[in-house]
Amino acid sequence: MDLRAIGMGLAFALMWSSAFTSARMIVADAPPLAALSLRFFVSGLIGVGIALAAGQSWRLNRAQWRATLIFGLCQNALYLGLNFVAMQWVQASVASIIASTMPLMVAGLGWAVFRDRVRPLGLIGLIAGVLGVAIIMGARLQGGVDPVGMALCFAGALALSIATLSVRGASSGGNVMMIVGLQMFVGAAILAVASALWEPWVVHWSPRLIGAFAYTTLIPGVLATWVWFRLVARIGAIKAATFHFLNPFFGVAIAALVLGERLGLMDLIGVAVIAMGILAVQLSKQG
Repeated sequence: MDLRAIGMGLAFALMWSSAFTSARMIVADAPPLAALSLRFFVSGLIGVGIALAAGQSWRLNRAQWRATLIFGLCQNALYLGLNFVAMQWVQASVASIIASTMPLMVAGLGWAVFRDRVRPLGLIGLIAGVLGVAIIMGARLQGGVDPVGMALCFAGALALSIATLSVRGASSGGNVMMIVGLQMFVGAAILAVASALWEPWVVHWSPRLIGAFAYTTLIPGVLATWVWFRLVARIGAIKAATFHFLNPFFGVAIAALVLGERLGLMDLIGVAVIAMGILAVQLSKQG
C-alpha cells in the first residue's frame, strides 16, 4: 500500500466519520427524513451528472439494477434514515460508534448465513467488536442514553450489512458512479413519502443548518464516495475496508471537537476495542 493510497484512505475515513456530526446539526433544525431526502436528491443529481460526463450508461444489467434498488432502500432509506431519526435523541458519537460496527456485522452474517470461512484472527476480531460495543452501551445506558435511539442505530447498521451481503459483485459491470447516483434517487423517493406521512415540516433556518446541509451533501455524500471507489480501484476492496477501523476514533473525536460531546473513559476503551476488532477482521481477510 503506497503513500497515496494511505492518504486517500485517511481522507475517506475522516470525511465518512464527519457525517454524523453534520447530521446531528441538521436534525436540530429540520425534519430528519425530509432533510435527508433532499440531500439524496441533490447528491443524486451530482452523481448522475458526473457519470454522464464520464460516459457511463443508464443501461444497467439486472444485477446492477438489483444493487441500485437494494442499496437505495437499505443504505439510504433505512441505514441513514434511521440514523438521522435516532440523532434527534442520541449523540453523534453514539451513532458513529454503532454505525462503525457494520464491517463486524457483515463478517458475522457472512459466517452465519453464507458459511464464509472466518480465520482465527477474524473470530477474535468479532469477539472484540461485540465486547467493545457492550462496554460502551453498558456505560451509556447507565448514563441515561435513549434506548430507542440506540435501537434505531443498530437496526440501520444491520440493514446496511444485509444489503452489502446481498449485492456481492454487482459493481463488476462498470457504471459504478451511475449506480451511486441512481440509488440516491431511490432513497430520496422513499424518504420523501415517509416524511410526507409521518413528519411535521417545520424548519428553523440558520447559517449552521445551511452549512451542515451543504457539507453533508457534497463531502460525505459525493466526495467521500468518489474517493472510496478510487481507493478500491487502487488497492482492492478488502485492503480499502481496513480504513474503516478508523471510523470509531474519527467519529467520536469530531463530535467532541465540533459539538462538545463529552466522552468518558469507558467510551474511549470501547472505541479502541471496536477499532482493533474491525482491524483484526479485515487483516484476517488478507491472509
